[in-house]
Amino acid sequence: MPATSTTSAKPAPRGHAAPPMTAERIAAARARLPGGFGAPLSQRLRRGVLWGLFLALLAWCIYDFNITPARIAEGMGRLGRVLSFMFPPHVWTSWAEFSEILKGLGETLAIAFLGTLLGAIVAYPLSFLGARNINRLSFLRLGVRRGFDLIRAFETLILALIFIRAFGLGPLPGILAIAVSEVGTFAKLFSEALENTSERPIDGVKASGGSRLQQIRFAIAPQVNPVILSILLYNFESNVRSGTILGIVGAGGIGFLLSDRISAYKWDEAWSIIFLIIAMVYIIDWLSGLIRARLIGTSELAK
Repeated sequence: MPATSTTSAKPAPRGHAAPPMTAERIAAARARLPGGFGAPLSQRLRRGVLWGLFLALLAWCIYDFNITPARIAEGMGRLGRVLSFMFPPHVWTSWAEFSEILKGLGETLAIAFLGTLLGAIVAYPLSFLGARNINRLSFLRLGVRRGFDLIRAFETLILALIFIRAFGLGPLPGILAIAVSEVGTFAKLFSEALENTSERPIDGVKASGGSRLQQIRFAIAPQVNPVILSILLYNFESNVRSGTILGIVGAGGIGFLLSDRISAYKWDEAWSIIFLIIAMVYIIDWLSGLIRARLIGTSELAK
């Protein structure tokens, strides 16, 4: 029988540590078993085809959208001129002018708050119908979940245009657009939070003779309430930004004033309004962190 090569890998004796893996041993193993250190041919071919399709799609998009270096350079030059018009920012010297801006900011904040609140009120009970651990009827649960997907398929801006046609200009279409959009989002996120709850508190309430409603009230709700609160605060902050965009199409808020200043080429006033929007979003984020820390009890969230 031929002698065993000294470079072959042997199992370490029981109770002894395996020999260290050196570059020489790896090279020897690669020379004996080259196929063990690379992907199979079918996998390499599939990977190559996928990369080829991705690069072809990328090249087609660049060509079809006319993304050329000359166009990018020209656009960057124009962007630089626009930015130069924004500085120094405009400072309102009269209360009449500044009060109009503050009214627009307050209107945007109210639109985001009411839209978020209405969406959460409608979505909260619907989320129980979409949770697997609460609604045991598969056909009803799946139907409700597909309804959530259908609502989320409509962009908030599209909903705002529809409601503007129905209710006219003003904050009401913006509130309804955010509320309807958030129903689908909140219901899906709330139902997923309900499904991720632990069964042990439920078993405890059930063992003490609690009804199904009491199980939800005393075992499930305390687990999901902090998650729901975080979702509400984050989406409220996001809806403040969305409310700015809705104002541009006529749904009220600061967006209308911002669009008016841009259309009139008053770039310095537009930059001042943008700065105030950024400051408002920052303050809301800071306050949201404090609220989460206060109600959830985690001081790290306030950082």
